[in-house]
Amino acid sequence: MFAARGIAVSFSVFLLVYCALSLAVCFTWRKAWLYCQKHPVRRIADLLFALRMSPLITAAVITAAFTVPSFLLLEPRAIDEPMGEIPLALGICGALLGIFGALNATLAVRRASRTISMWTNQAQPVETCLPVPVLRIPRALPAMTAAGIVRPKVLMSGVAEFLLTANELQTALNHEVAHVRRRDNLKKLLLRFVPFPGMDGLETAWLEATEMAADDAAVSNAGEALDLAAALIKLSRLGQVEAVDLTAALVHSPASAMNARVERLVAWTDERRVPPQKHSPWYGVGAALATIAVFAVTYSQLLVRVHTATEWLVK
Repeated sequence: MFAARGIAVSFSVFLLVYCALSLAVCFTWRKAWLYCQKHPVRRIADLLFALRMSPLITAAVITAAFTVPSFLLLEPRAIDEPMGEIPLALGICGALLGIFGALNATLAVRRASRTISMWTNQAQPVETCLPVPVLRIPRALPAMTAAGIVRPKVLMSGVAEFLLTANELQTALNHEVAHVRRRDNLKKLLLRFVPFPGMDGLETAWLEATEMAADDAAVSNAGEALDLAAALIKLSRLGQVEAVDLTAALVHSPASAMNARVERLVAWTDERRVPPQKHSPWYGVGAALATIAVFAVTYSQLLVRVHTATEWLVK
């Protein structure tokens, strides 16, 4: 009974924190997105992804670092308390949320694996200087896409290779390599673990920002920007492949998003390319040590307060 009560309380706290923070993100992400419009688009993409993942990470940390230890250390094992209906229902819902997230991610991996296997049937390797393998596929669509997480690769159709000039092809390949370096397919998999109604707008904004961030990473001057814009226009005329889980196709966005990307590239200025700022790792180490010190001093008091809150929840 003690173990069952502890599991129910832990899942209940996780569910309550996750849902509360997810609702807060649903109502505030647009303001944060508008506030950061003047920043480089890669930072906007990172911010949106951090906002989307913050409910899961925060709920997991609170549950693992506070709820479980407070229950194990402060809950009497000899008392046989009946489990209330509310914590039992919340615990079941929390467990179902975790199961649904894991199942959703597993299905996404299976769908992506099946589709990529179909695309790469009879594919041929292409010799390039890129840090990831490039495969030429016999299909016209997808024209170009980054696929895979553990062993990422870039798939390129023979039609795209024929249509694009050498410079256009290189910038298009650089765009896909940028997706691989930013681990965008892994991030898409992580999003499958955090289902929540009303997050479609945030996830769409993040996807558009990742495409623009990859555009910026692929070009270094106005000439390359025009080459990538020309590649987007040419390949978009071939048609757009339906969105496939855990892949990053060069051309897959809605028409409005594609037009925005082309307009950004045509209006490229060298001032837009902001060199990555190098921050000293000591700042992060200092902040981490300060946080650990604060929690070390107040941890016991926090456990008592968390246990009091969970006792109220159980009753």
